[in-house]
Amino acid sequence: MELLTHPLYLAPVPLYVQLYAADKLVMDDASPFVKQTYRSRALIATENGAQPLTIPVIHDGGRVAMRDVRISEHGNWRHQHWNALVSAYRKSPFFEYYADDFAHFYEERDGFLLDFNLRLHAVVSELLGLEKEVKFLSDEALSGGAVVDVRSIAEPKALSALKEGVSQPYYQVFEQRNGFIPSLSIVDLLFNTGPEGLLVLRDSVCAK
Repeated sequence: MELLTHPLYLAPVPLYVQLYAADKLVMDDASPFVKQTYRSRALIATENGAQPLTIPVIHDGGRVAMRDVRISEHGNWRHQHWNALVSAYRKSPFFEYYADDFAHFYEERDGFLLDFNLRLHAVVSELLGLEKEVKFLSDEALSGGAVVDVRSIAEPKALSALKEGVSQPYYQVFEQRNGFIPSLSIVDLLFNTGPEGLLVLRDSVCAK
C-alpha cells in the first residue's frame, strides 16, 4: 500500500500511524505550497498547551510548487524553535537521548523547505524503526495499486477533525495540567515514549 502525503515539518503523529501500515511513502512535491499548514508548521505540547512552530519561507503569494519553496533565515527562527523544543521536552523521558539527533538541524542552513522536512523525516523514521521507501509524485506515477491519500493532514482544520489514524493516548509531560493533546508533532511521541513509540503506532493501527 502506498501512502500519499505532502512533505511536512515534523509531521503530526496521525501521519506516522498511517505510515506504520504502509509499504511506501509518496511525497507530493509538485502541488502548490500553502501557508499556515503543516508543510511549514509543527505543533508541540508546552506547559501552556499546544504551541505552533512555524518556519518562515520566501514566498510571494503566487503558485509555487512545494519543491521550489525556499526557507527564509529572517527572525532567528531556528534558535526560537530549538529553545521551544528544549523548554517543552527537557523533562520528557527520552529528550536527552535524542537531542543531538535534532539539535544540528537548528544550527545549519537549508535552502529548500522540502529538503529540510525530508531530512527530519529520515531521522524520525530511523529513531522509530519505521523506515519506508520514499518516492516523489513528480518523478513517477502512482503504482495503480492501493493508495491512501492523507494529504489533508497538512491542513490544521482537517487534522483536528480527523478520525482515522489518530493515535492511542500515550504519556505526555504536561498531561496532568492540560489533559492528553492528540495529533501533535511526531517528536512529542518520540521524546515522551522513545522506542515504545513504535508500539503506540502499532496499537493505533490495530485499534482501527
